[in-house]
Amino acid sequence: MKNLSKKIKNNRQHIKTNKIYPVKEGIKLLKNLQLAKFNESIDAAFHININTKKSEQNIRGSILLPYGTGKKSKIAVFATGKNAEIAKMLNVDAVGTEELADIIKKNKTKFDVVIASPDTMNIVSKLGPILGPRGIMPNPKFGTVTENIEKSIQEAKIGKINYRNDKNGIIHSSFGKINFSTTQLYQNLKILFNAIKKSKPNQLKGIYCKKISLSSTMGPGIIIDHLSL
Repeated sequence: MKNLSKKIKNNRQHIKTNKIYPVKEGIKLLKNLQLAKFNESIDAAFHININTKKSEQNIRGSILLPYGTGKKSKIAVFATGKNAEIAKMLNVDAVGTEELADIIKKNKTKFDVVIASPDTMNIVSKLGPILGPRGIMPNPKFGTVTENIEKSIQEAKIGKINYRNDKNGIIHSSFGKINFSTTQLYQNLKILFNAIKKSKPNQLKGIYCKKISLSSTMGPGIIIDHLSL
C-alpha cells in the first residue's frame, strides 16, 4: 500500500468517517483542512437513484451558479459572419468552423466549453465522439447551440455549468473554489442541487438522491446531510 503523506494523514484525522455533516459545517471543515499550494476546487458528487440503462432516466441540464465556479474556462465557438465577429470581440479562446474542428480532432487544445451557431452544426455534429464523452458537445438544452452567441459566451464566462450523470448514476460537479466564503459555496451548491432535483424523471418513484459527498481537489471526501439544502 502506498504510504500516505503527513498532510493526508492530518486531514483524515479531522474527518469522522461515519458522520453525516450539516451542509455548512461540512463546507467549513473542507475550508479549514490543510490545503494544497494552489486554490483548490470544491467538488460535489450526487449519487442519484436512477437506472442509467434507461435513456429516459438519465439526468442532464445546465445552471448558472450565482457566484460562478472561480475557474476561467477555455471557450471555443463555432460560428460564421456576425456571430463569429461577436465571439472574437468577447475574447474567446478560439473561433472558427472547419479549422477549429481540425484543432479539436488533433487534440491541440482542450476546451472547457464549446458553443455553436445552428448553421455550423453540420461540422460540429461530426465531433460527437470527441466532445460527447467530455460532456461539452453543444446542445440546445444547454444553450450552447444558439443564435444568441453573445449571451451564451457571457453565461459561460460568469459560471454556467452543465451537469449529467455518469454510468454509475453519479453527477460530478465543481461548484466553487476553496477561497470562496462558506455562504457563497452554500448558495452555489443549493442552486445546483435544486436544478438536479427539478431534472428528476417523472416516472421515477421513491428516493431520488441517495447521498451527496463533498471534497476539495486534494482533500478527503465527506458526506453531507442533503435534506438541509
